[in-house]
Amino acid sequence: MSGEQSQILETLRRRLTEIQTEMATWRAVHARIWEPFGPEAPGRPERSGVGGVGQPLIGPDVGPAGVILQLEQLAASAADEGEKLRALERLVARAGKVLAALPTRWPVRGVVNSEFGRRISPWTGTAEHHSGIDIAADVGTPVRATAPGTVVFAGAAPDYGNTVVIDHGHDIKTLFGHLQKIQVVTGQKIERGQQIALSGNTGKTSGPHLHYEITVKGKAVDPRGYLWD
Repeated sequence: MSGEQSQILETLRRRLTEIQTEMATWRAVHARIWEPFGPEAPGRPERSGVGGVGQPLIGPDVGPAGVILQLEQLAASAADEGEKLRALERLVARAGKVLAALPTRWPVRGVVNSEFGRRISPWTGTAEHHSGIDIAADVGTPVRATAPGTVVFAGAAPDYGNTVVIDHGHDIKTLFGHLQKIQVVTGQKIERGQQIALSGNTGKTSGPHLHYEITVKGKAVDPRGYLWD
C-alpha cells in the first residue's frame, strides 16, 4: 500500500470514528425523547437483552477490508436511525395537533370566585360538586374560545342560562355558562381566541360571572390543569 493510500485510509478511519461517535449521541437523544412514552416505542422491536462488549471504534490496525465492513455496518445503523427519526417526526406531528386542540387560554380574565370540585352551595349551604370554575366578569365582557373547535350547542340550558358548548375533538369539550349574549351558532367553526359571547348573569347565579367547564370523554375535569396563558 502506497503512502498516499495509507493516508487516505487513515483519514477514512478517523472520519468513520467521528460518525460512529455522533450516531451514538443520536441514539442517546432518541432514548431520552421516547422514554416518557414507555417501552413500546414505534419502529423496529428491540432485542430482549443486551450485554457483552460494545463494538470497538476503528483502530489504526484495521485494514481496507475492515473499513469496508465498518462502512456497511454504519450504513445499516444510519438507516435504522433514519427510521426512528421518521417515527419521531410522525409522533411530533400527532402531538402538535393534540396540543393545538387543548383549551389552554383563559376565556375571560378575572378572579376565580369558585374553584372546581367540592364546595358549599351558595343556595343550600350543603356540600356539592362544582363541575367548573366561576370567573368574575362584568356583564358584557367579551368571552373568547379557549381552543379551536366546532360549536355543538348555543342556547338556553338549565341552571347555566345562555350557554355555548364547543367540541375541540379528541373527546374534549368546553362549556361557557351564564352568558348575556351568544354570538355564535351551532355548527360554526371557531378559532382559538375568537369572541363567542358576552358574559352575563343568566340562569342560576348569585351575580355576574362566567361559568367555565372542560369535559374529557364526557367527564368534567379541573380547568386549572389546562390554563397555560
